[in-house]
Amino acid sequence: MVRHSLAAAFAVALIGLAAPASADQGMALPPQPKVRPAGIPVEYTMVSPCIAGMGEHWMNLRDPSSPIYGSYQGKAIFTEIMVPLTQLQSGVSYANLRAVPGYTIDHIDFKFEPQGHPGMPVPHYDLHAYYLSAAQQATICPGGLPDPSMKATSE
Repeated sequence: MVRHSLAAAFAVALIGLAAPASADQGMALPPQPKVRPAGIPVEYTMVSPCIAGMGEHWMNLRDPSSPIYGSYQGKAIFTEIMVPLTQLQSGVSYANLRAVPGYTIDHIDFKFEPQGHPGMPVPHYDLHAYYLSAAQQATICPGGLPDPSMKATSE
């Protein structure tokens, strides 16, 4: 239940990043691509434009507890789950996480967010299972929106 409502909040935050509020519908989704990336399930909707180093985010809006998928340049590039610290502490397990059909996982980023970030403002872990190399990931959407989980640094 917690994961369901937090995933829904993440979708709302991503939609908020993606487009201005619509007076009649609340928040608007970003323009949907004409061609769905291979492997992204048909019931998924793109909920964010391209985020630098990550790509576009796709969610099943009818089942926000489902994994989130990412795409870039028409290809699926990651599977994501966000795991609240309270779930890990209570012993919740996630089984059978996998790439979308036709892809394989190259590497996994498992990042602790002690203060949370927009879309999931509680302490949690972001797990991204990328289907491309870390070097390729670094080139994703260089002019895109900043990653909402990145913290400002003082230099």
